[in-house]
Amino acid sequence: MAKVIAVTNQKGGVGKTTTTINLGSTLSAFGKKVLIIDIDSQGNATQGLGVDKLMLEKKKITTYDLFLDDKKEYDKYIYKTSFDNLYIIGSSQNLVGLDLDYIGDMQKEKILKSIIKKIKKDYDYILIDCPPSLNTMTLNGMTAADSVLIPVQSEFYALEGMTQLLNSVQLCKKHLNPKLKIEGILITMYSSNTNLSESVRQEVKKYFGKYVYKTVIRRNIAIAEAPSYGIPINYYDKNAYGTFDYKKLAREVIENE
Repeated sequence: MAKVIAVTNQKGGVGKTTTTINLGSTLSAFGKKVLIIDIDSQGNATQGLGVDKLMLEKKKITTYDLFLDDKKEYDKYIYKTSFDNLYIIGSSQNLVGLDLDYIGDMQKEKILKSIIKKIKKDYDYILIDCPPSLNTMTLNGMTAADSVLIPVQSEFYALEGMTQLLNSVQLCKKHLNPKLKIEGILITMYSSNTNLSESVRQEVKKYFGKYVYKTVIRRNIAIAEAPSYGIPINYYDKNAYGTFDYKKLAREVIENE
């Protein structure tokens, strides 16, 4: 039975999608069967795994189509990537208008939960790449998840919006998903040669203590380059800092089970 993790931060540019792709790929390299569900209308996780979004939209096998499927034929939306043990339900820009499709539906935040309930037995991990905003899709992700993983960029405004995000997690836990917990807070884009990165890391640890992963994701050019080739970091450059860092993170996630 899969552990379901929503990767979320309503602040953009913090490494949310990068973490979803590379954690998923690294877990799969450890022999875990992983499904990534891209519920961000930008579809960066889909592209970052080398999947053609236009092809998915043409075949009507995106997360948008999945949400509107009354027949509940969920298997047809699951696309096998080119990487071992790694699958994805790809995104569509049509997700932007999904709120309009569900006007008046009081259960719209629980749609993804009902879908995942039917397929989670087939995977070890399901990672949900949420949008960088608090909207219906993000609430669907948190409602469906066992836990949330929050990437935080090691820069000056790192804690900006964190209080609001954690309040949102608590509200979701209170009203939609009582079992939701914080999987961990991940420091990303860490520069070991700057005082700022270390001071931010210490500040995050001061406020969030046990929730902060021991692993930090170091800033390196290979992580930035890999998505443009549609390849996760561990396939793009096995000797890159990012490959080693996401291996460490994957081990922490596995140990947290």
